[in-house]
Amino acid sequence: MTTDLLQRGKNIKLAVFDVDGVLTDGRLYFLEDGSEFKTFNTLDGQGIKMLMAAGVQTAIISGRKTPVVERRAKNLGIPHLYQGREDKLVVLDELLGELNLSYEQVAYLGDDLPDLPVIRRVGLGMAVANAAAFVREHAHGVTTAKGGEGAAREFCELILNAQGHLEAANAAYL
Repeated sequence: MTTDLLQRGKNIKLAVFDVDGVLTDGRLYFLEDGSEFKTFNTLDGQGIKMLMAAGVQTAIISGRKTPVVERRAKNLGIPHLYQGREDKLVVLDELLGELNLSYEQVAYLGDDLPDLPVIRRVGLGMAVANAAAFVREHAHGVTTAKGGEGAAREFCELILNAQGHLEAANAAYL
């Protein structure tokens, strides 16, 4: 974890996540009846809960729309869910206006080209380990874990560590 990433993480008030390829492994599973399913990592979910417990707000912005993501956001208590929105920077502008926050107070975790405008604009823009090469190249940092395999947890712990909350978040379970 570099000093630059920790410095960028200090003032984060909102953590935003993409879904496919970040909270999931990026694969889409379609059943014969047209329904779909996704797999989520419980470590990522716990990391998001730890962030919220430390006072960091959370949001999901996804270009796709599916009831599975709505259910996951509800289970985790993520209050800001935007689905079916391709222009993620426009969505983030709306959310920042609603929450009265600046770009510097936002951390974003993504994996592909639609995430890049947000990654480049926010205070802490990161890519997952298996993100598109161009996205990794332009992110402030890259997780060691792949999307759907603990990358979101790593991202959450980086923010918690930068803000001095990681030890307390872990100790709460002792």
